[in-house]
Amino acid sequence: MKVAHLYLLLHIFSSACVLVNAFEPITTTVVLGVGATLGGIIWKYLNEKCDQKWIAFNSTGLQADLERKLFGQHIASRIILKAVSGFMSNDNPKKPLVLSLHGWTGTGKNFVSNLIAENIYKEGMDSSFVHVFTAELHFPHVGQLDTYKSQLQQWIKGNVTNCERSMFIFDEMDKMHPGLIDSIKPYLDYYEKLDGVSYRKSIFIFLSNAGGENIVQTALDFWKAGQIREEIELKDLETVLSVSVFNSKNSGLRHASLIDKNLVDFFVPFLPLEYRHVVQCALAEMKARGLRPNQEVADLVARDLVYFPKSERVFSVKGCKTIQSKLDYYT
Repeated sequence: MKVAHLYLLLHIFSSACVLVNAFEPITTTVVLGVGATLGGIIWKYLNEKCDQKWIAFNSTGLQADLERKLFGQHIASRIILKAVSGFMSNDNPKKPLVLSLHGWTGTGKNFVSNLIAENIYKEGMDSSFVHVFTAELHFPHVGQLDTYKSQLQQWIKGNVTNCERSMFIFDEMDKMHPGLIDSIKPYLDYYEKLDGVSYRKSIFIFLSNAGGENIVQTALDFWKAGQIREEIELKDLETVLSVSVFNSKNSGLRHASLIDKNLVDFFVPFLPLEYRHVVQCALAEMKARGLRPNQEVADLVARDLVYFPKSERVFSVKGCKTIQSKLDYYT
């Protein structure tokens, strides 16, 4: 076995142990689970390389995916395409790309993260260079905050050392312990290197429901004024969104120095979805399943959802989140 491969094996095993120790006490079940999946992880690490064969940004593909698969998000689509395309085309960025995606559940935040990964990494979300952290799963105990901070720093440093084009996705930021995310602030700053490691080519994406109320209220105000949603611009939301997230009690970015120091490149608002968007989601899901899109079924699925305000039924309460299960019932 090559020395480099041996090093990777040791790195993988130590990383797995770090995660287990950092996120939950070791149990027989966890150890068995780690052992069962370690083979697949090792296969990835030994076959997937941090080179252009495995990492190659497809700007045209991302644009097409955003246009054809993401519905009702004209602001988010435009920001994501420009931000990611500009960053990936820059051979010498001054800092990592940091995106903070905000909006109610089911509006497309996780979906967009998947689209970005699929158009950068050959393995998409299954790439060993894409790392997803979920607040309630990985950081459940406030009493272990100091441990989480230390282990999170180690995990990010280790993975960026392995591949500078790494992507880190932090889901449920509204449930994250305040102060935890600031532990990685140095990695998001304008440093050329930290302890010999450059983080400038990595991508960090934060997903949160925080600020969703402000986004919804803006959408409602436009609707009540008789303006179409496509007239809503980033300037109508960006400032109020960043202030809301910074001051929100339910935000992992509460009083975060990441915001104070302007290290978040874009606060990306995801608007509440209307009935027509839910129909589009249902039709797209049928197509993804290899089924012939059926307008009648899509309408049945869309009508089955809850909308607000109650009398006008303008916006879907859960966006497109329950479309898959609803479609199972109607097909």
